[in-house]
Amino acid sequence: MGRKFFVGGNWKMNGNKAGIDGIIAFLKAGPIDPNVDVVVGCPAIYLDYARQQCPDNVQVAAQNAYKVPSGAFTGEISPAMIADIGLQWVILGHSERRAIFGESDELVAEKTKHALDAGLKVIACIGETLAEREAGQTEAVVFRQTAAIAAKITDWTNVVLAYEPVWAIGTGKTASPQQAQEVHAKLREWLKEKVSPEVSDSLRIIYGGSVTAGNAKELGQEGDIDGFLVGGASLKPDFIQIINAKQ
Repeated sequence: MGRKFFVGGNWKMNGNKAGIDGIIAFLKAGPIDPNVDVVVGCPAIYLDYARQQCPDNVQVAAQNAYKVPSGAFTGEISPAMIADIGLQWVILGHSERRAIFGESDELVAEKTKHALDAGLKVIACIGETLAEREAGQTEAVVFRQTAAIAAKITDWTNVVLAYEPVWAIGTGKTASPQQAQEVHAKLREWLKEKVSPEVSDSLRIIYGGSVTAGNAKELGQEGDIDGFLVGGASLKPDFIQIINAKQ
């Protein structure tokens, strides 16, 4: 079956109203390929502002959410809150959440399950560090991280899986199209064996790791790469070229 191309922009902890206005301006100017789902991940404090300003062909995602609807969790936001302001998407398990804030595979899986149960769609992130890649552990790591999620959920319809090699995020290093395709293909084989052939065929697996306007077209030509999760480049007008990489 055909998998619709998906491009996510992760603004991380960047921006203010003026900066967001600038991003919105180039998103509105486009043009954006109508055959691509586009979602931008916005800092929590600006989620409603970005939602109101974004064009209809760009959706807004939260960058994180906790695993319960409400409670004594100062500083957190819940999927229920995200849905309450009219948003459908959340990014979970980003490498920075795992590495800096100590989120375990188990916690990421629990958060993913709860977000899906609350009616959100999830960009679930996995990926290995440089040390893990150099030790030949890439497959073991990404399979372990995916298995944790698979143990908690049964319906993958509203999940996009983002493979982001940690060593290629914000470093200027990028996995070659062949390296990225190899991991994506292995993930699809794992899903076929451990989850189901249907999920393996239909689940969008996107690549994140220093994606730029210069390498997006080549990466996008690989058969198992269904789009991108873009960091710094999503703050710049070049993001439009990345969105349109399949044209």
